Amino acid sequence: MGPIGIFDSGYGGLTVFKEISLMLPQYDYIYLGDNARVPYGTRSYDTVYHYTLECVNHLFDLGCHLVILACNTASAKALRTIQQKDLPRLTDIRNVLGVIRPTTEIIDQFTRTNHVGILATSGTVNSQSYVLEIHKFFPQIKVYQEACPMWVPLVENNEMESIGARYFVKQHIDRLLQQSAEIDAIILACTHYPLLLPLIKEFTPENIQIISQGNIVARSLANYLYRHSEIETLCTKHGTKQFFTTENIENFKEKASIFYGLPVEAQQII
Repeated sequence: MGPIGIFDSGYGGLTVFKEISLMLPQYDYIYLGDNARVPYGTRSYDTVYHYTLECVNHLFDLGCHLVILACNTASAKALRTIQQKDLPRLTDIRNVLGVIRPTTEIIDQFTRTNHVGILATSGTVNSQSYVLEIHKFFPQIKVYQEACPMWVPLVENNEMESIGARYFVKQHIDRLLQQSAEIDAIILACTHYPLLLPLIKEFTPENIQIISQGNIVARSLANYLYRHSEIETLCTKHGTKQFFTTENIENFKEKASIFYGLPVEAQQII
């Protein structure tokens, strides 16, 4: 038995982890951020896969039987390969889940026009993961994407209220909405983006729903654990949380508190 693992390439996954721990506080968790090698969004599929697998294996070594990739880029570029190639080699019960499917499989609940926008990193947009997943569940929905390469650096440098943030948020929302006047739902397909939510709402018409992933992923995980008792019974329940980073601990603690909303204590791994 062991904790549930939460992995992210940077800091944004802490917004998802916060929602998961609020909805399922009874479980033990280990959060691992590969902050020393961020960003993943501009890296190749092979690089993202190898980095992600390395961190997933580390969480397995720490006793986790279930790992959540709280990172859209890792979910887009590495999850399927890990599920199909690496998990079948294991001799015990383990699984890895991502953040894309929980959002895409219920997107029809948020749109009446069947026109949906995606705001994401370049890596996630180029992977076409959201387009493919949405069309798998709902072929009638038209998907429009806009890559926002400046948004993650703005958030990680705590510049969410700067003039530059206002400029780039408005620029990319305008570009997305220019693709279709019928968009009535926008997915924030990067776990950093909820920290820009006040600005995003300011520059988005009120009739358009803005969809953050944290609560959706948390509800999906709760449902998964309910349906998969063979995994759920292996998850320990003492309400503990541990944080690990590949970065300098002080740097991690400073930035992590922005995303998690609370001070955190962390350990460094190499």
